[in-house]
Amino acid sequence: MHLKKLSLINYKNFEAIEFELSQQINCFLGNNGIGKTNVLDAIYYLSFTKSYFNSADSQNIRHGESFFVIEGLFEKNGREEHLFCGVQKGQKKAIKRNAKLLPKLQEHIGEFPLVIISPSDRDLISEGSDVRRKFIDGVISQFDSKYLKTLLNYNKQLSQRNALLKYFAQNRTFDEDSLIVYDEIMSELAQYIYDKRSDFLTDMLPTFLDRYNSISENKELVSIEYKSGLENSSLLDLLRQGRERDRASQYTNIGIHKDDLIFNIGDFPIKKFGSQGQQKTFLISLKLAQFEYLKRLKNNTPILLLDDIFDKLDESRVEQIVRLVNQHYFGQIFISDTHPERTENIIKKINEEYKIFKL
Repeated sequence: MHLKKLSLINYKNFEAIEFELSQQINCFLGNNGIGKTNVLDAIYYLSFTKSYFNSADSQNIRHGESFFVIEGLFEKNGREEHLFCGVQKGQKKAIKRNAKLLPKLQEHIGEFPLVIISPSDRDLISEGSDVRRKFIDGVISQFDSKYLKTLLNYNKQLSQRNALLKYFAQNRTFDEDSLIVYDEIMSELAQYIYDKRSDFLTDMLPTFLDRYNSISENKELVSIEYKSGLENSSLLDLLRQGRERDRASQYTNIGIHKDDLIFNIGDFPIKKFGSQGQQKTFLISLKLAQFEYLKRLKNNTPILLLDDIFDKLDESRVEQIVRLVNQHYFGQIFISDTHPERTENIIKKINEEYKIFKL
């Protein structure tokens, strides 16, 4: 699968622009603020029907305009696929595949698999557990539609349970039987989600470690641990044990919506004890493991977006990344960089067809 043509109208800083793309490597080079990342974000939008960097669609419309359009022409399984994404202020977004409107956007997720590596991924290390849950949920949802539906249903039940807890507090009443109905439904949904997350991490971890060791040349030991209350108990038992706390806080304090991924270097959190280069190597390795996981399960090579990934890496780590890319394992790659000479020198070491777009 690869993207042959990309067209943007009023998307972020672009009034109107079109790109004829290489099916191997495409480099977008230029100064900061010129729109390199916006091009990669538009490609991400075609795959996920939303921006990677700004989920508010109205804020992705070019200043002074009332709409944006992103169009992409893909080649997938020997046939052309045309995707249209249109957003008009005050109206529901329109996503079309081969001129047919998609009624349910969630059914589109995973059809055009994609992995992005970006400086904003540092949030996976620096921010709270919700960012890391969003990552693991996003990966699994690309190949497992049942998981996505189960997760959406769990979040719906969670919202309704929280609303019921607030109702009890506001009206100075309590009906345990009503709460147990939600507890039983959520427990069944949570177990499925927990099992899928556990299986995902177990399956992906060896590849992550292999990629990290390759890039770092075996200089550091790193680990990822899945932390969940469901490891030793069912959610039904945990909710029963925490019922009084939930009543007092008017919120569901335990469940798979509180799970986390623990990132360590050695025996310590990489957030506090990892250098910028080590943290970036960790994130790149995580995303490359995600890439290989999706490729294996989807039986289709994802598109790979590399947004300014060479910054803050020493020369030896950059060299190892180039060697990985040069193994012909990857499909279509998009690269953005503020240093044209650096990227051109790197690309010349890779034995693949490429195009350079200087913005």
